[in-house]
Amino acid sequence: MVLAQLGGSISRALQQMSNATIIDEKVLNECLNEITRALLQSDVQFKLVRDMQTNIKKIVNLDDLAAGHNKRRIIQQAVFNELCKMLDPGKPTFTPKKGKTSVVMFVGLQGSGKTTTCTKYAYYHQKKGWKPALVCADTFRAGAFDQLKQNATKAKIPFYGSYMESDPVKIAVEGVERFKKENCDLIIVDTSGRHKQEAALFEEMRQVSEATKPDLVLFVMDSSIGQAAFDQAQAFKQSVEVGAVIVTKMDGHAKGGGALSAVAATKSPVIFIGTGEHMDEFEVFDVKPFVSRLLGMGDWSGFMDKIHEVVPMDQQPELLQKLSEGNFTLRIMYEQFQNILKMGPISQVFSMLPGFSAELMPKGREKESQAKIKRYMTMMDSMTDEELDSSNPKLMNESRMMRIARGSGRHVREVMEMMEEYKRLAKIWSKMKGLKIPKKGDMSALSRNMNAQHMSKVLPPQMLKQIGGMGGLQNLMKQMGSSKDMMGMFGGMDK
Repeated sequence: MVLAQLGGSISRALQQMSNATIIDEKVLNECLNEITRALLQSDVQFKLVRDMQTNIKKIVNLDDLAAGHNKRRIIQQAVFNELCKMLDPGKPTFTPKKGKTSVVMFVGLQGSGKTTTCTKYAYYHQKKGWKPALVCADTFRAGAFDQLKQNATKAKIPFYGSYMESDPVKIAVEGVERFKKENCDLIIVDTSGRHKQEAALFEEMRQVSEATKPDLVLFVMDSSIGQAAFDQAQAFKQSVEVGAVIVTKMDGHAKGGGALSAVAATKSPVIFIGTGEHMDEFEVFDVKPFVSRLLGMGDWSGFMDKIHEVVPMDQQPELLQKLSEGNFTLRIMYEQFQNILKMGPISQVFSMLPGFSAELMPKGREKESQAKIKRYMTMMDSMTDEELDSSNPKLMNESRMMRIARGSGRHVREVMEMMEEYKRLAKIWSKMKGLKIPKKGDMSALSRNMNAQHMSKVLPPQMLKQIGGMGGLQNLMKQMGSSKDMMGMFGGMDK
């Protein structure tokens, strides 16, 4: 993902500054010049970059900082705050509520990925417990209804459209009425793609909006237009009340940062970004966690949300109990692989962990890793219960490995490779042995038991260094201990 390259460039500039023995004006200027270059390469408007550089220099006045101040921390915080300011329009957006019918109308340019994004938006909310439905009011483009029908069928989402009717207003009204009767709480209306010069299509969009009275109008925009996003977003806002923006195709070019900053300049909140073609390559855009992940600082609350999605609440204490016992079986490895696949793109999950960034998992490697996990799971499907539940790797002798290889259609070499991976993970798991499980809801006990010493044994050295060594890890443990999200993970939400 190209945004990961932008984050990597900014992180490296900050890292080089942190490695300097003395932080003086020269070191600060070199760091800011690197960040400026990275942002300009991402097509961020020159004026925005210049203002950011000026503001950081005002905040970080090295002459005025008294001895004893952590200059590195102050500079990092200033960069973080200025990037947040650049991407934050400072305006909240409408949020649909479960159980209450909301109509959301999608508008956008031709070729921006609007129809695909409609399905992604519906699929995202379906996973969260909504009952979404799709209405195709695009009668202008040949094949629009076929595309929506195919996407909706794949995601098991109800849809409405017509091959015969040419009036988009009539289709939209009929579809919305039908799904209201069926008690769908999120009705998504897909409209014809248009260009800001096409007055007739803008008029049609206005008519659909007046007829369906949407609670939210979402503008879908292709991020490859970079700074030109400003003009497009303004043109749409003047014609119809755009409530929020979804920026697509963030994975394929270098202009994503420019598009995000340009949209923020129009005071339109970006609520999602599309990071690939697949259904789950769709992320909530929240400025602070986004910038935090961009800079390799992680997004702890986002990571915990992912955990809640894939590990049911009733299984969480059981998982923690297994962790404290330190007995790692192939069945536990199989369950954790299932959870990893449910979490969505691995690079997305990686970027939520402090010390990692999406740049560490290139696009090709990510698919390769997911394919390897699926291969391992296929091999484990050919194992007996005794083999899956044993924590003794010596049980897996040559004849057993040959039987598993035949049963799964793989080579013996691949089964041996899987067993090596199992031993590596078992070694990490065993280091968590002795973790005392607190009583339900006793989070202070958890933060005492799950101490930094425990975690430092488990974390890779590079990740520990990026967090800031033992001191940074202790701060992170404090966050984990006080976090409401952590309470949920360990079964303390409903104390």
